[in-house]
Amino acid sequence: MDPLKLLAHPVRLRIIHALRGGRVLTAGGLGDRLGDVSRATVYRHLELLTEAGVLQVAEERRVRGAVERHYRLRGERAGIDAAQIAALTKDDHRVGFAAATAALQAEFAAYLERQDSDPVADQVGYRQHAVWLSPRELEALIGALRVAILPALGNEAQEGRAQYLVSPILFPIEQS
Repeated sequence: MDPLKLLAHPVRLRIIHALRGGRVLTAGGLGDRLGDVSRATVYRHLELLTEAGVLQVAEERRVRGAVERHYRLRGERAGIDAAQIAALTKDDHRVGFAAATAALQAEFAAYLERQDSDPVADQVGYRQHAVWLSPRELEALIGALRVAILPALGNEAQEGRAQYLVSPILFPIEQS
């Protein structure tokens, strides 16, 4: 399946988010995490992601006569490379952006539905800033964001860590 078509789906993006950081989850665990998505839908998307090699079955166990699979993300397969990005059409970008924002909205809604959600204590932010940048300043900003975010991408799930969704969105809003 085409990488954009595979990854540009809100439910599949949410499954990928849930498995980041070395997490291993069952379909049931993913279904609990994506409480607003039916179990049948979770299973269907798990199958697609596994067939495409984005997920791998880390372990299988027999539970009451059924096989329970534990899934792990193959991070190197969970993205679109620079050559693929360069080949995207404007419509492809529309599809990708729509999927990303739909996943973001669904994740935020799921967060707010949690009994223990506290946007102030959790330092939730969704500010937007319109900034004027030269091409050189834009490159510097992108570089600084990468320097800030890249080290955290390698963090694994562990006691005392909460998973945060960081979604930098950058595009020009006015012609120069």
